[in-house]
Amino acid sequence: MSPLGPLHRSPLVDQATRQLEEQITAGHWPVGGKLPGEVALAKELGVGRSTVREALRALAGAGMVQSRQGSGVFVTAHRPAVDWPTRLRRAELAHVYEVRTMVEVQAARLAAVRRTEADLAAVDTALATRLAAGDADDAAFVDADIALHTAVVAAAHNPVLDDLFAQFAPVLREHLVVLVGLLGLRSGDPHHGYDSHADLVRALHRGDPEEAGRVLAAELEATRSRLLAD
Repeated sequence: MSPLGPLHRSPLVDQATRQLEEQITAGHWPVGGKLPGEVALAKELGVGRSTVREALRALAGAGMVQSRQGSGVFVTAHRPAVDWPTRLRRAELAHVYEVRTMVEVQAARLAAVRRTEADLAAVDTALATRLAAGDADDAAFVDADIALHTAVVAAAHNPVLDDLFAQFAPVLREHLVVLVGLLGLRSGDPHHGYDSHADLVRALHRGDPEEAGRVLAAELEATRSRLLAD
């Protein structure tokens, strides 16, 4: 394990943060252990106490350390916490689809019970737009597809579900725009999946939560299975 050393050139706070993070990740200070005081760290790093203070604040923001009033700074994790959007971007699409299915199927069930006339009008419009996008390029088609799913989630009237799907949507779009072409999903049918989406919308109109959940689960599982097969 290399010792801490004097810093130079690039922003000192960034360097101090990086060196302290490396030492924590390497286990120099174990989880639950106490870091040396600001004076000692400043001396080892060759910087002022204010630089050390800012570096510790950055590490606290990353979930790696915690300051305890009157006791000092303690290690809480060996690695920085990864936020939800970053975790989604790094995840395999098949795994994202598994979680997406859990979120959206329940949203569809709720939407069938809670939808208003305005919600039904919105999903009808989104379905028509998706159908029209069959004549457009893959990016426009994927955008129309996601817009329909967004309208269904919105009809559930649960802001937490709205927020969850909003996190999924950019990741889904990024991958699906590429995969629609690579997997040839529209090669035989430019309106790929229209019938199942129309069935979903009809289930919402009938107020049938079980059918809405079943149709959407089957549609998403078909896509997930295609991803795994290819």
